[in-house]
Amino acid sequence: MRKKKTQYTFLDLTKAVLKQSNTPLTVKQIWDMGSEMGLIDKINTTGKTPVNTLQARLYIDIRDNDNTPFEIVSRRPTTFTLKGKNVSEAEIGPIYQDTKFKERDLHKLLSSFVYICPHFQCVTKTIFHEKTPHSKRGYNEWLHPDIVGVHFPFLDYSQDTLKMKELFWDNMFKLYSFEMKVELSFSNLREYFFQAVSNSSWANEGYLVVLRLAEDEELLTELRRLNNAFGIGVIKLNPESVSQSSILLQAKENKQLDWETIDRLMENPDFKSFINDFEEDVKIKKIKSKYDDYFEDDESAEEYSRKKNIL
Repeated sequence: MRKKKTQYTFLDLTKAVLKQSNTPLTVKQIWDMGSEMGLIDKINTTGKTPVNTLQARLYIDIRDNDNTPFEIVSRRPTTFTLKGKNVSEAEIGPIYQDTKFKERDLHKLLSSFVYICPHFQCVTKTIFHEKTPHSKRGYNEWLHPDIVGVHFPFLDYSQDTLKMKELFWDNMFKLYSFEMKVELSFSNLREYFFQAVSNSSWANEGYLVVLRLAEDEELLTELRRLNNAFGIGVIKLNPESVSQSSILLQAKENKQLDWETIDRLMENPDFKSFINDFEEDVKIKKIKSKYDDYFEDDESAEEYSRKKNIL
């Protein structure tokens, strides 16, 4: 009788990758390295989230298998190696080391998403914090958001309805504040999140926006806790299909703006220009001012992302 061929599994891939690696790896790094080694095609899987499947299989094997060859080296971020390998915390590198594009290259992707997303439907403006003079190093990074946005209600209602809303003192406009980061992991979570708290809590809604999010359940749990405590939301960008970017955690709405912070932000010429343009457009009830450019379709956004080496 012919011996049945053993199926190649997620754990087989993990073991092969970790044998070749001289440093502990995150689940995402294991999957990416497995792809580079040509091992992905050996796995018979039709799931839409194979990285999540690999993570689940790995955790279960470590938890339930007394003879597991794997072990967890660190928790922030969670990294894995093979038992018996001599590794140290110093050998654990960042999740993404080679960034070939600038953080501000992501702004146009965010502008495109929030323009078409039903929750926002807003126009945006990039704020260059370095234009604001201040003696203390790092001061401006923790005061100024990367991007601000505004939703104009006259895009939603007729003029008669807008007049009625004014009579009832209904807050018709919403201001948004966004802090942009290339990648988010447990190692930089608190710094990045509280930077967003510092420079985005003045708005009606504030968000931390990330391109890459480490595949770590502990990270997501902590994000949910911080979101619940401080109200900052989280957006995950999708450069391949920008319309499919997602609001991972909804921001808590602030009914009142922080006018003291807004007054300090007015020192920045970009923010001051944004407010002046906003006021002018409100007067004429039309968007006439110049805001950040955005893509009108996913294909253009994807082409841009590839040209900028975001993909």
